[in-house]
Amino acid sequence: MSESKTEKGIGVILRLFGGAAGAGPLPDNFRRITVEHLFGDVWQGPELAIEERSLLTCTVLVALSREAEQRLHFRGARNLGIARDKLEAMITHVAHYAGWPVAVSAFRVLDEVWSAMDQEAQR
Repeated sequence: MSESKTEKGIGVILRLFGGAAGAGPLPDNFRRITVEHLFGDVWQGPELAIEERSLLTCTVLVALSREAEQRLHFRGARNLGIARDKLEAMITHVAHYAGWPVAVSAFRVLDEVWSAMDQEAQR
C-alpha cells in the first residue's frame, strides 16, 4: 500500500526538522496544504534528492532574505548532513546575484542556527 501525501509530507518534515518543526501558528487549511502539497508532493520525486531540494530551498530563502524561514531550513539542511561550508559557499555565490546585504544577513542567521544546534547537541 502506498503512502498518502500526508504521510509522505510528515515523513519529510520529521526528517528535515525533527521535533523543531514549529512553523508558528498557521490556519488549519494552510497547514494541511503545507504538509500534503508542499512536503507531500513538491518535495517528493526522483528528479532531485532531498539534500538537493534542501540546498535549493536554502538558496531561494537567502536570495529573498527570508530570515525566519532560513532559520528553519538551515536547521533542516544540517539535519540532512549538508555541511556548513557548503551552505557558506552557497551564500557567497548568492551574494553576487542577490546582493551583499542579503548574504551578510544569511551568514548571521546560519551562525545563530549552527550555534543553537551545537548547544542542543551538548545537552
